[in-house]
Amino acid sequence: MAEYPARLAHEHVLFDGRKVTVRPIRAQDDLLEREFLATGLSGETRYLRFQKWVGAPSDKLIHFLTDVDYDRHMAFVCTVRHGEDEEIVGEARYVTNPDGKSCEFGIMIADAWHKSGIAGLLMDDLLRAARARGLQTMEGIVLRNNATMLKFVRALGFEVHHVPEDPVNARVIKTL
Repeated sequence: MAEYPARLAHEHVLFDGRKVTVRPIRAQDDLLEREFLATGLSGETRYLRFQKWVGAPSDKLIHFLTDVDYDRHMAFVCTVRHGEDEEIVGEARYVTNPDGKSCEFGIMIADAWHKSGIAGLLMDDLLRAARARGLQTMEGIVLRNNATMLKFVRALGFEVHHVPEDPVNARVIKTL
């Protein structure tokens, strides 16, 4: 596994004055990630992200989400501090496809942080990391009825493709 890319961490002050940090995830974030999934996201938000009902996150899922190699699998978290404690309020990630030229992305924002601007911050860093890695395209699967996400990715320059044989999902693609 590559060394932790600490140089990619940075702080932001949001339009409402809250301070956040965007940084690459670490394996030792497993407890923070578990708490984020279990308490920061409603069942509906988890469904929109994983496209199935996900209850308590399994150890296998937490390991996948936190044990990244910063090359083929890159993930950024947005955190906020409460005194000495840190809380994950959003994350974005990509996993490189077997072709080595494209990647699949995912993003989750805690319900209380929707419309805060952190999704854009996370995606900016994720797109920058994918470009630096030399990837040519970023893609994802979005539920067709997830109008908020479809609007968001269109604003980022993703093309939305409706696949006739799949009435539930749309494929979103961005050339990097």
